[in-house]
Amino acid sequence: MKFIHTFVYPVVALASVALGFAADRTSPDYRVTKSIALGSGERWDYVTFDPIGDRIYVAHGDHVTVVDQLKGEVIGQIGTFPGGTHGVAISTATHQGYTDDGKAGIAIAFDLGSLKPLKQISAAPNADGIIYEPVTGRIYVINGDSGSLTVIDPKSNTAIATINVGAALEAGLADGKGNIFVDGAENHDIVKIDVSNNKVEAHFPMPACEKPRGLALDPETRRLFATCANSVLVVVDADNGNNIANIPIGNGSDGAAFDPIRKLIFSSNGEGTLSVIEEQDAQTFTAIGTIKTARSARTMAIDPKTGRLFLVAADIAKIEPATTSGGRPHVTYIADSLKLLFLDPVK
Repeated sequence: MKFIHTFVYPVVALASVALGFAADRTSPDYRVTKSIALGSGERWDYVTFDPIGDRIYVAHGDHVTVVDQLKGEVIGQIGTFPGGTHGVAISTATHQGYTDDGKAGIAIAFDLGSLKPLKQISAAPNADGIIYEPVTGRIYVINGDSGSLTVIDPKSNTAIATINVGAALEAGLADGKGNIFVDGAENHDIVKIDVSNNKVEAHFPMPACEKPRGLALDPETRRLFATCANSVLVVVDADNGNNIANIPIGNGSDGAAFDPIRKLIFSSNGEGTLSVIEEQDAQTFTAIGTIKTARSARTMAIDPKTGRLFLVAADIAKIEPATTSGGRPHVTYIADSLKLLFLDPVK
């Protein structure tokens, strides 16, 4: 764990963000308590935690690996899907989960008990992130490069609507109040969608953000936390889109999480760090430290009850620079080195 100077961002309006030093703050103490081998398929994307089933789903390669949190072991695989898996969402009421074949542009429903695929559902090319929306009970598939979302009814396992945004998308989440928020990777904004009519309600620009990657939410303060490719985390008001603060984070972030008990915001960074920010109130955010994790651990999930973080990493063989501005470097991983890390707060 690396201790760093602490920077405080008290905010009244974005234009008046002040930079100060808080000597009484130190990095929170976290430890890796378990490392679980995930087998082959070193190209991975989202990590999804199901708090009801106490399971972690890791989409990697052409399949999804399922880990039992209580046992701390792999309990099964879903797939294979030749076009690569990216996201996972769980519909407990229908005893089904959903993943994707991104290249084929389809979503796949699977049984939570047997983990066997049940049905393929047409989405769009680059089917990627998948969201369970609790108000309607529906599944939303984010078709990244296609710039759209496919809406699935889990009762019939059919696509019932398509929401066209018109620009490339990244991660998304549901706020539990009838809204979906999605990172607009191409337009550097957050897209707000009303699930009652499946219409785009608003675009929230983020001028300081280049290519938003991860997204998290504090439902109590109504604050969205977007991590960006230019090593900035932007705090956004979920109701009016105001940018509250821009906070530096580590390089290579592809995930964000919020701990509702400790009021901590996390950015998982591919450089091998976890940036930690404290939410003091709805207008004040303090960068309180950097936790060393593992190189390539860029995506994450959290157990909101315990604060345990789940990160995925693989051993790196070679890194080649990105070929486009703001693009991701090409990384070659050592075969069969993918692992799931449990990162626990030290009490």
